[in-house]
Amino acid sequence: MIPDTVFSALSTVLEGRISRSKHDLEHHGRSETWFPLTLPDAVAYPQTTAEVSQMMKICHAHDIPVIGFGAGTSLEGQTLATEGGLVVDFSRMDRVLRINDADMDAVVQPGLTREALNLELRTTGLMFPVDPGANASLGGMAMTRASGTTAVRYGTMRDNVLGLEVVLADGTVIHTGTRARKSSAGYDLTALFVGSEGTLGLVTEMTLRLHGQPEAISAAVCSFAELGPAVEAVIATIQAGLPMARIEFLDTRSVEAVNLYSGSHFPLRPHLFVEFHGSEAAVAEQAALFGEIVRDFGGSDFDRATKAEDRSALWTMRHHAYWACLALRKGAKAVVTDICVPISRLAAAVEETAADIAASSIDGPILGHVGDGNFHAILLVDPEDAGEIAEAKRLAARMADRALAHGGTVTGEHGIGIGKKPLMEAEHGGGWAVMGQIKAALDPKNILNPGKLVR
Repeated sequence: MIPDTVFSALSTVLEGRISRSKHDLEHHGRSETWFPLTLPDAVAYPQTTAEVSQMMKICHAHDIPVIGFGAGTSLEGQTLATEGGLVVDFSRMDRVLRINDADMDAVVQPGLTREALNLELRTTGLMFPVDPGANASLGGMAMTRASGTTAVRYGTMRDNVLGLEVVLADGTVIHTGTRARKSSAGYDLTALFVGSEGTLGLVTEMTLRLHGQPEAISAAVCSFAELGPAVEAVIATIQAGLPMARIEFLDTRSVEAVNLYSGSHFPLRPHLFVEFHGSEAAVAEQAALFGEIVRDFGGSDFDRATKAEDRSALWTMRHHAYWACLALRKGAKAVVTDICVPISRLAAAVEETAADIAASSIDGPILGHVGDGNFHAILLVDPEDAGEIAEAKRLAARMADRALAHGGTVTGEHGIGIGKKPLMEAEHGGGWAVMGQIKAALDPKNILNPGKLVR
């Protein structure tokens, strides 16, 4: 519990923007997936870096746990207050501070969402391409090292964050990185904080790399008789060096879910959703070459969607696939798990995972950003049935073991949080202990998002 005197001190710093209301606590105690309601003791709404710094000094002095919160779209329980304490909601720090058109970068606050940033950029000829599907906050995306549908061409948050302003556990404010495109000056602290899930500091400002809006964009859909050839077509596409902007896989069950949820009429077969960016000529050439590869693997012909509204409808369906899969079973929650493997091992990993799910009692659609070897299983469970949750976690653990056996990682983009924390030692060995040493050095009182990511 936060003592009344500490709550009063925090309220003074935040000018009353701190809450203990049941509504606020419950809103910030929920997860997108199967984790149970976990209430914090209070929720703070800072507006400036100075407020965050003062707030951290108070919490540090009184050993109060502090958990950063963006849009709440994380999937592994990263924002849950498992030890109580103060959730810091950054939704009121949501401004674009500066757009540097000539240098193709922008300085933003962490509560800004990716869609809001791109709306602000619409007249500049620039865009921020990282697209995890959900309209996540950019701070949250940085903390989980998010990626998504466009990572195959534009990279992940790791590749698109140039610098950070960070408030450390004791309230110290530091700046990492510069607006230069490269540096050899010491440790890469920006990379250290990106993906740290709020365990090392609270990000209050970000410098992001921007990209030019492509001259032409074309999207397409194609289907395959079986899962294997669809994934083999992806591997051949990447190995051929085609610069795909997006290449997404949906298995038959995912396609069924999308049809039911969105009113679409895709054939009940595995599908690839793809998109090409570039000049008019380059997009046409890429589409033609991709069509040849698809035909080599027995895929269907596809119609290109070049109108913005048609592309938007297609990717809206893909982004809503998670909710579509949830709707397959009334009242279900999901153990949503992802792995990422070298592209040459993708077909084996997907087919082995599909066989595991088929042999289990759990319904588990498979979909993913297969252009970079990353795919997901949405394991549908009754949240009140411990046996189903245990079976889903067993399947998820098998996926993780499989990823490591193929030279991959236990998560390509969802992060660790509490859901995948037991898998860290298997992937990192002694490196996990080093992460713990870094955590202890920067947060010796263990007040920043305790219980997550590190032992």
